[in-house]
Amino acid sequence: MNTRAPENNGEIEHASHRFLKSRTSIFKVLTVVTTTAAALSLAACGGASPTISQAGATQSASASGSATPTPTPTPTPTAPKTASCVTENATESYPPKQFICTKSDAGVLLWMESSESKRVTDARAAAAAAAAKAAADKAASDKAAADAAAAQAASAQAAAQAKAAADAAAAKAQQDQAQARQVQPVAPPSSVYYANCTAARAAGAAPIYRGQPGYRPALDRDGDGIACE
Repeated sequence: MNTRAPENNGEIEHASHRFLKSRTSIFKVLTVVTTTAAALSLAACGGASPTISQAGATQSASASGSATPTPTPTPTPTAPKTASCVTENATESYPPKQFICTKSDAGVLLWMESSESKRVTDARAAAAAAAAKAAADKAASDKAAADAAAAQAASAQAAAQAKAAADAAAAKAQQDQAQARQVQPVAPPSSVYYANCTAARAAGAAPIYRGQPGYRPALDRDGDGIACE
């Protein structure tokens, strides 16, 4: 009995030591996990910096006697924070996204994600193209209207000039006819003979003078050049 007692005591002490060591290791592992989880939670909420979380994780790992764990990665920024948007089309890369300094519809330079920047700039370019086309169409329409008005005015002027020329020609023709009637006196038929000039005038006929058509010397009996007596 006495020879077995020391062996049993040694086994008990060895088992107790293993139990305590296992319990300590479990406790240290739980501490590391809890510290890491807390650091990740704080980093996601914008709290403690990743450097503090990494120091805590390193201290816990050193206390446990295990290898140093990989530091908790710093969350990747999702938009520019420190860079100023002062130059249009300037870019800032925050993988997997890229931001472009873009002028908004209000005329203010803002950081926009590349797809949103393209949408805004394409919409602005389309609006500018539509406005330019509308202006060009209006200019063409105004020119066509002006050309039509000028052509109509020229046609009206030509018609007025033609009418004035026709009226002048008609007036001259009437004047020429009137002058012709005044130059050529109407002679009575040569077959009509009046006994004297008084009778001729009473009948509405003028005496026929020598040299006029229808003058016959036989009717001028006294030879005074008037074919009536």
